[in-house]
Amino acid sequence: MTTASPLRRSLLVACAAALGGLAPPTVAQVRIPLRVSSPAVPDDWHAKMWTVFKESLEKSAPSQFDVQINLNASLFKQGAEPVAMARGNLELASISAFDIAKLVPAFSIFTAGYVVRDPQHQQKVFNGPIGTELFKAVSDKMGVTVLSTVYLGTRQLNLRDVRPVRTPADLKGVKLRMPGTREWLFLGDALGATATPLAFGEVYLGLKTGTIDGQDNPLPTARAAKFYEVTKQLVLTQHLVDSLFITISNKSWNALTPAQKQNVTAAAQAAAKFNNENRIKEEGQLVDFFRQQGLQVSTPDVEAFRTSVQATYARSDYAKVWPAGLLERINATR
Repeated sequence: MTTASPLRRSLLVACAAALGGLAPPTVAQVRIPLRVSSPAVPDDWHAKMWTVFKESLEKSAPSQFDVQINLNASLFKQGAEPVAMARGNLELASISAFDIAKLVPAFSIFTAGYVVRDPQHQQKVFNGPIGTELFKAVSDKMGVTVLSTVYLGTRQLNLRDVRPVRTPADLKGVKLRMPGTREWLFLGDALGATATPLAFGEVYLGLKTGTIDGQDNPLPTARAAKFYEVTKQLVLTQHLVDSLFITISNKSWNALTPAQKQNVTAAAQAAAKFNNENRIKEEGQLVDFFRQQGLQVSTPDVEAFRTSVQATYARSDYAKVWPAGLLERINATR
């Protein structure tokens, strides 16, 4: 048999391919773009968690996703992310309870003081039946799916001068700086103080000059803003355990396969776990830091605060939009 020349073999291969006799070359897999928008600064734990999300997803689903992390609100302004996701202009973001409550009024219960007790209680509430019910409402009304719950921090009080604080009555007359929305100001008054709106950038000077008598923030924020330089007391009121929720647009979510949904959810849970463990550890260390800076650290009767603050909310218009029995179910979650 005569052996075909190289040229003849090439022509035969080309003809066979043209007639469909040979499979075309494998096309490179197109990665699914997942754009992340976050207002967090790079050094914050809830900025670093997105790197964990990206690495976890690449490990479980190699070459399937293109995770694009945008920090410092460089892609969307803080608060604009839910609308962007609902419109299909953004895939992923971490949104707050305050963001959600604007469209899902029942969620406002998590913006009230002393509803969530601590980070462990937070996870049990949102990973259980209560979370399942509320997250369905979030999906239906906002067009986003909640993947995991992120611990943002526990708010405490810094006071300009030392005073005995056991119950809300002990904060009477204290001009307590709060963010300037009516929800935040209501919380400040519910704590027993005189809530005073002031821009965050003015708080340091306000404490120094006596324009305000105190401020509330998670401990990492209080350290970063150096409030320990202009206050003498740290009161561990634990009045608001704050949350963020890693969410994905329903448009993106519904386009994924069941396996991809599982991988994305696992990556979001790994990211939340990373943030939560590191933030809790940091807060524990910061109590000693404030003591070293000369602040007196005190713990009030937290149950007395919880009872008083919850009663104040129960009498307010805020509680009218909470589903019947929801507060009791949250309180009973152990």
